[in-house]
Amino acid sequence: MRRAHVLVAAVVAVLLGVPAPVAASGGPGRTLTGALDRILARPELAGATIAVDVRDAAGAVVYQRNPGLRVLPASNQKLLTAAAALEVLGPGHRFRTTVRACGGDLHLRGEGDPTLTVARFDRLAAAVAQRRKLFSGRLVVDDTWFDRVPLGLDWSWEDESFGYTAAVSALTFAANDRFDTGAVEIRYRGAAGRRPSVTVWPPTRSVRVVNRAVTGRGDSVSAVRAHGGRTVTVTGSVAPGRSGTTLVSVPDPAVTAAGVFRAALRRHGVTVAGRTVRGPSPGTARALATRVSAPLREILRPFLKFSHNGIAEILVKAMGRAATPARPGSWPTGLAAATAALGRLGVDTRLLTMGDGSGLSRRNWVTARQLTTLLTAARRRPWFPAFRAALPVAGAADPLVGGTLSHRMRGTAAAGHVRAKTGTLTGVNALSGYVTTRDGRLLTFAALINGALAGAGPTLDRVAVALAESTGPPGGQSSGRKAAAMGATVSQPRVR
Repeated sequence: MRRAHVLVAAVVAVLLGVPAPVAASGGPGRTLTGALDRILARPELAGATIAVDVRDAAGAVVYQRNPGLRVLPASNQKLLTAAAALEVLGPGHRFRTTVRACGGDLHLRGEGDPTLTVARFDRLAAAVAQRRKLFSGRLVVDDTWFDRVPLGLDWSWEDESFGYTAAVSALTFAANDRFDTGAVEIRYRGAAGRRPSVTVWPPTRSVRVVNRAVTGRGDSVSAVRAHGGRTVTVTGSVAPGRSGTTLVSVPDPAVTAAGVFRAALRRHGVTVAGRTVRGPSPGTARALATRVSAPLREILRPFLKFSHNGIAEILVKAMGRAATPARPGSWPTGLAAATAALGRLGVDTRLLTMGDGSGLSRRNWVTARQLTTLLTAARRRPWFPAFRAALPVAGAADPLVGGTLSHRMRGTAAAGHVRAKTGTLTGVNALSGYVTTRDGRLLTFAALINGALAGAGPTLDRVAVALAESTGPPGGQSSGRKAAAMGATVSQPRVR
């Protein structure tokens, strides 16, 4: 009877032009379609806009709800940026930072490297020290590889001080090995009987800290930089002996980077007598040292695993520079280059609006179908292994593997079998990527929810778990062979 019921449902679906139900685990009469419908009918989603598209390895529809509706993607925008950057720049693209000398001046020229930590500036300074120890002139900061529009035109002012909304510059710095760019770490520690200690890393004069935090209970410390200024006010409470870190953006990453470099020069016995100024490096300047970043295929991991907005916007401006080499990289030229690349990947760009590369902008509009089209096309590209490896893995405890999904879907069928990009913005939740089902099939999915009154992340996790628990239709062809034929890596069927 069940088989007859499924066959009748399939015939009706074909006649009506809707996706046929796909069988899922969970008992007789239950289907994946029914399971997903029930998840998306939960009361907390009343009035929300829901867009879902699920495809099998061959691109056939498994489940859909409003797949052509344009919605805000939040950080799912980074899927578009990553794929476009791999197309425009190439997986082997490396960022260069060069130190040159001209007369008595020392020039520091950046080309957008988001991985310049204090240690890497130190190695660059050591290389300079091997060539020359005294410069009678100035330290000249050259950030002309990109334009000097530091912030997205429609980013919220109230977010300006946070590390995830840091200014974008061709010469920047990373505060840590996770490559948080354009922001400093405010490090604090509770001390009994007195105010918590507060330090800034890397040390810089770019910000001035006012410490109003108290030693008390828990950890509620926050740090906010005044709009347009450099004063950072630290407030809240922290228990004695407890420590923590929060990120604060700096007003001008290039100036802060120059300060980090100047300090490194001093450690290696190099003197630059003059002050720090900004200007282009002359063509006659002599190269003293060069720092070359890891290739883009490796930078993708921290970018997508940790959802770094700064790296996203640097990639956009780098694409703009690559598309129009005679002009500084910018958001307009970079987003145009990205849109063209996505079109070549088969994405219908007529319905696509890109306001930035990270998803902070509320001028980003995308459909679930565009995302699954991109994710399907990516599997046929030579750079796909790097793209896939950079996606967060559900439930993986190691943050370098699980990323933003490290603490999600643990202990479920999705753990270790969902690789997907998260997206979170006020009123927006998204989750899109790949899932290996219980019987080893590979599915591509995009699920986006706008306007839910409460965070919809748990709902999206339920969607991913339902996909991971599903099995193919009775008598259907195993899609493991289909996926392998398309060059995908498919997990073996699970043993329960």
